[in-house]
Amino acid sequence: MKIADLITWFETWANPAWCESWDNCGWQVEPGVLQEEARVLVCLTPTLAVMQEAIALHANLIFAHHPLIFNPPKSLRSGEAIGEMVRLAFIHNIGVYSAHTNFDQVEDGTADVLAQILELQAVAPIVPTQAGLGYGRVGTLAPALTLQDLLAIIQTRLSSPHLLVSPTADLQQEISRVAVLGGSGASYISAVVKTGAQAYLTSDCKFHQFQESRDCQLILIDAGHYATERPACDRLVQKFSSLNLDWVQLSQKDEDFRKFICL
Repeated sequence: MKIADLITWFETWANPAWCESWDNCGWQVEPGVLQEEARVLVCLTPTLAVMQEAIALHANLIFAHHPLIFNPPKSLRSGEAIGEMVRLAFIHNIGVYSAHTNFDQVEDGTADVLAQILELQAVAPIVPTQAGLGYGRVGTLAPALTLQDLLAIIQTRLSSPHLLVSPTADLQQEISRVAVLGGSGASYISAVVKTGAQAYLTSDCKFHQFQESRDCQLILIDAGHYATERPACDRLVQKFSSLNLDWVQLSQKDEDFRKFICL
């Protein structure tokens, strides 16, 4: 399958026109690869390490969740990260494409994959945007789990090295309704409360957002940005593999930019 056909297939499923006004979905760098047979490296965040990996693997497309270019740069300079990425992309004929808030909304996107990992049932968007789609997912656990068991499942299945959790006096509290949103989802706390969820799995939560959730009697669970979105990248590799591409692989150089240490 040619890169142009792959992008057409993807955009039929997750239209970049759905992305938020502050976002930057779609082509980040297109050095003239549209008619090449797709050799795709999928990653969460396009970095120089991922670009070097793509070069070594002879990939011609880096398909990323996070945009390479988020705010319009005033200049592109050698030695600076974005400038180097663009320079190497043109030298080695590697396209960089981003699917961000459009991928968050769709079936089998970042939120859906989290809901599936936790085996939530009767799932619906936290904030609907169009028929059947939207940001986040909320659903039921059947059977219900204790909070302690739910936290253990999250940590194991997401391979999260560290969980931040709202203080609670009772880890044996029974949890039957859970909301999830991959990446930075703390701004959706009030919307989550309206769904009747008892616990909310997301990331990048601040001190006062934990206070807000406590005041709303919502258990906030921060598993980290990388841990909550990386599984959707793996799912994307599976979808691309079903299209019989020349080659597709999940990046092994993707990075979690936070490291927890015990001294």
